[in-house]
Amino acid sequence: MKIDVIIPVYKPGRELFAQLDALEAQTLPVNRIILMNTEKKYFDDLVQGTEFAPRYPNAEVYHLSKREFDHGGTRRRGVEHSDGDIFVCMTQDAMPVDKYLLEKLTERLSGDVGAAYARQLPGEGSSELERISRRFNYPGKSCLKSAADMDTLGIKTFFCSNVCAAYRRDVYEELGGFIPHTIFNEDMIYAAGLIRAGGKIAYEAQAQVVHAHNFTNMQQLRRNFDLGVSHAAHPEVFADTRSESEGKRLVFSAWGYLKEKKRLYKFPGFCVQCCFKYTGFLLGKHYASLPRRWVLGLTSNREYWIR
Repeated sequence: MKIDVIIPVYKPGRELFAQLDALEAQTLPVNRIILMNTEKKYFDDLVQGTEFAPRYPNAEVYHLSKREFDHGGTRRRGVEHSDGDIFVCMTQDAMPVDKYLLEKLTERLSGDVGAAYARQLPGEGSSELERISRRFNYPGKSCLKSAADMDTLGIKTFFCSNVCAAYRRDVYEELGGFIPHTIFNEDMIYAAGLIRAGGKIAYEAQAQVVHAHNFTNMQQLRRNFDLGVSHAAHPEVFADTRSESEGKRLVFSAWGYLKEKKRLYKFPGFCVQCCFKYTGFLLGKHYASLPRRWVLGLTSNREYWIR
């Protein structure tokens, strides 16, 4: 069984070397590491004088322009460069916690289980609000999700994250792969197709990466604007599911956590952050009614609209 790892890269720092070193040290060997790099000059600046190629002989770098980058299309192109039986999608800021990441992530990929995603843990510099979000979305207990869970989990049934997720190549080819052009959510769009085709998704809590962002409120708004756009652009996936209930559950979870930790003074700030998220999401869902200059001002991915 060959495992390839596909990582979109943009303006990488030296932490990329630490990530590649961690992948090289896995208990399951990596066949190829495929780096889909946006803008060649930034990558060249990083690796100049580092003997990158001899240090990482199984790494392959493919360059594209910023205008060419697409959340679904770039990963789709990465898969086309892969010949692995399983491929793992990661982001450049996802750091494996230990050498067992790939082993734990892929151990249930057989039968009707076509995809699996890892647990994301906050980093040392993560804010408490970010820790709450990670705790809510990535609990400590693994699970399998199928169409039978739609009534109880709702939209969370389709939840899967290409921050660190593994896919069976045979199932991927049968389902047609990642959508070639999308602003966001290529992982959930694919996962929805997998679930509706009768497959299952594994959440592997023992497969862990450190990954978190301390976004400002406006950054949260822009990110959720793109999220709302993806919901509006793909009614075949999201029309029959509502994400608002998940937002309410997150708020109640945050209240309980902060109350337990005797830090309820942080709850108003959390609510403000949620308001920015929800405002961005609603604006994105109704992007077709907005002036184009608003859309270009709200999105975090202008190239998507320029294309």
